[in-house]
Amino acid sequence: MKKVLLGFAVLTAGLMISGCLKNKESGCPYEEATVTRVDTQAAKVKDYLDDKGITGYVEDPSGLFYTIQSAGTGTVVPTACSLVVVNYKGKLTNETVFDQSTEPVSFYLGGVIAGWQKGLNKIKSGGKITLYIPPYMGYGSTDRKNPNTGEVVIPANSILIFDVDLLDVQ
Repeated sequence: MKKVLLGFAVLTAGLMISGCLKNKESGCPYEEATVTRVDTQAAKVKDYLDDKGITGYVEDPSGLFYTIQSAGTGTVVPTACSLVVVNYKGKLTNETVFDQSTEPVSFYLGGVIAGWQKGLNKIKSGGKITLYIPPYMGYGSTDRKNPNTGEVVIPANSILIFDVDLLDVQ
């Protein structure tokens, strides 16, 4: 009888702990990113696009700019609670590549910057998009440093450009 009670207690504790980690309604630990548009930063992204002669972009009401190379053929649009599988390359406006995948990577969309959350829901699996992310939807006014060297990899207030292939959405 003690083993049954102990097993029940462990099971109950496990369920209580896992319940605390999840969003009440959906079972998802993430909520969709909310951002307050900063018009001056969004204007700098638009100026960059115009200066580079980039056309065909769309401006989201949030201030995110993007171009869709391919909308994708999947049936699911990613949300903050989606596990996405992507290939990507991130660069600054001076063309410096600060990060890229060498093989597909997966993560929950709710765990990354707002620019990705707002942008990847514009395409489906198999889609390709370029995101032009103003600082307030990226890393804001904080330098991002290489943890090993201390070197600044992404300067504060940087516009981020990501080419993203959305391989799968779960």
